[in-house]
Amino acid sequence: MEDTLHRLLSTIIGDGRLEVAYPSGRRESYGRGPLESAVRFTDRRAMARVAHDPTLGVGEMYMDGRLIVEHGSIYDFLSVTKRNASPRAATPGAIGHHLWRAAGASVRRRAGLSRARRNIAHHYDLDERLFRLFLDPDLNYSCAYFEHDGQDLDDAQLAKQRHIAGKLLSRPGGRAIDLGCGWGGMGLYLAEVAQQSVTGVTLSAEQARVARTRARARGANACFLHRDYRHAAGQYDHVVSVGVLEHVGLPQMQTFFDKVAALLDKKGTAVIHSMGRTKPAPYSQPFGEKYIFPGGYIPALSEVIPAAERAGLLVKDVEILPLHYARTCRLWRERFLANRDAVLDLYDERFLRMWEIYLAASEASFRHDRIFVFHLLLARHQDRVPVRRGWLEPEKERLQTLEAARPGIG
Repeated sequence: MEDTLHRLLSTIIGDGRLEVAYPSGRRESYGRGPLESAVRFTDRRAMARVAHDPTLGVGEMYMDGRLIVEHGSIYDFLSVTKRNASPRAATPGAIGHHLWRAAGASVRRRAGLSRARRNIAHHYDLDERLFRLFLDPDLNYSCAYFEHDGQDLDDAQLAKQRHIAGKLLSRPGGRAIDLGCGWGGMGLYLAEVAQQSVTGVTLSAEQARVARTRARARGANACFLHRDYRHAAGQYDHVVSVGVLEHVGLPQMQTFFDKVAALLDKKGTAVIHSMGRTKPAPYSQPFGEKYIFPGGYIPALSEVIPAAERAGLLVKDVEILPLHYARTCRLWRERFLANRDAVLDLYDERFLRMWEIYLAASEASFRHDRIFVFHLLLARHQDRVPVRRGWLEPEKERLQTLEAARPGIG
């Protein structure tokens, strides 16, 4: 197996240099240029696990302390391997795992209400204190919007909220619903800055609790419910959904957009913020599916837009946000690792390494794979959105002026 992995790495690594220390004591260098990453396998089984099933094995062996980074970080290792990866160079074992996962994907993607609740609770019902260690004060757990290179994470998350709210073209006194409201950050922005009456729904009991507590403490005109989006009711001037479509799943994609259409007033607007990819995938990333986001699937635009159109919604604008999430994940990971001791007060070392490689792999994927974040601006009527571009920046400037009167975030 050592020779198999050596031949594989010799074939694929060309851009950048990687060093590997094998269990036998053998050390090999792959690629060219300055050393980016050096790793060591502690035992033969760890090496075989990575060779047979790299998409899952790398993460598991790093979590278990059997794949040790000796130079650089786990991100550097993932970056150099992702940049050079080629499906033509896969081992027979990796090909077999790929075919098996593709064959079972349709079963795993079925997301009834009880399974959806379990999937969401697995991640989002973790201790709130964990998320506060690396998120901004408003607890935005989605891609930030960097308006310039020097912008810090907290300001970029506020810019994301402003960017989304600006697209809604809201006016004071309107009604808005946030499908998948998280800990309430976007909903509170709409209530306090855009002056909307806000309803938020989330399947996470912990998120709903935190969001309600924050709204009460701030006296915000916002109500947050522990409820599935499928059970949301009423008519709203604006519908917003940030980072939820990835959890909806393909079998429920039409259900989601039918619900958006049912909730949206005839003169309303909706903004959907989601991860996306350039083409459909046969299955979700195995490590994320097993350990981080069970039931998650990053959809292609070709899987999303037809569902919105069938629901009777007009696609008024599509914006692709390239590389913003790569930078967001890097800043999250830096904060997470800077609070290592606080993480270990809550969870064990294996959990810490699991989250470190999750954040590192997310950054590497958004930097090197064909995935991105997109915004869909939807409406029921053609005249709801201005016919010429240029309207968004003045709207954002209006909101930024209103932000000055907002109470401190917490």
